[in-house]
Amino acid sequence: MLTIGIKQLKNRLSEYVKLAAGGEIVLVTDRNRVVAELIAPRPGRETSVDDAALAELVRTGMVAPATMPGVGPLPRLPIAPTARILADLERDRAER
Repeated sequence: MLTIGIKQLKNRLSEYVKLAAGGEIVLVTDRNRVVAELIAPRPGRETSVDDAALAELVRTGMVAPATMPGVGPLPRLPIAPTARILADLERDRAER
């Protein structure tokens, strides 16, 4: 376990983040008082920030997971047959 002041952490942040990622616990202090900890992600933590945020929302009950597995995007259905769209377009042009 390492202890580091805020100023030194700011000056060498990437070094301490690498240490934490490697399993070291880094205690951050402000005037000899521990104010934060840098630690490696706990097992099971999502690696993507978006996935981690979504997992946290599910964990807190703000979002419910899908009840049916997704099969991809919904198929795009035509609004109307092409012949009808073209006929409507011609009618609109004729009215002008």
